[in-house]
Amino acid sequence: MQLSIGAGVIPIAQLVVFAAIYAAAVASPGPGVAALVARVLAEGTRGIGAFVAGFIVGDLIWFAVAAGGFALVAQTFAPLLVALKYAGAVYLAVLAFKAWTSRVGVIDAEPLRDEGALRLFAGGLAVTLGNPKVILFFLALLPTVVDLDRIDVPGLAELGATIVLVLGTILYGYVLAAERARRVMTSARARRLLNRGAGTVMAGAAVAIASR
Repeated sequence: MQLSIGAGVIPIAQLVVFAAIYAAAVASPGPGVAALVARVLAEGTRGIGAFVAGFIVGDLIWFAVAAGGFALVAQTFAPLLVALKYAGAVYLAVLAFKAWTSRVGVIDAEPLRDEGALRLFAGGLAVTLGNPKVILFFLALLPTVVDLDRIDVPGLAELGATIVLVLGTILYGYVLAAERARRVMTSARARRLLNRGAGTVMAGAAVAIASR
């Protein structure tokens, strides 16, 4: 089934179809989700809004590329995409190293560091722009679901708003679940294992992004 809309707003039933397909793609495990969960497990939720914002903006950028018919143009900038991919992988590798080597304190202590909103946003953006799963969805799967050539500007805006709502909701669901798990593990030994497990997950996400 492909959404093909003329002038006017997109019918709610078709937006629901798009939202369901997109939600399934977002919720499925991948490097981005792994990085988000691992960071919350290792450091808590401080500054996580900026990190999530980077994910959302990254998805919107790839949506704009697909909607603008720039998929072929994107291939011209392949070196830049490769650089972004490795930048995201390096960022995750650094987080993994710091999670493994961090000192274990009480659960209510300050997080490992205050990276700053801009740095967190840039990290989330780099991870998303270089994530093969995201690229595959917007440049390969999305055109089979939505007839982008026949959707006008208001319709594209509705799809963009749907992306923000669905992605934000699902990512914050993962954040809340990870933070709850982190709160349960209060002993020093459990926290050490949690940090190292989170570091391992982030390292795995880095490898997954860099090797695809």
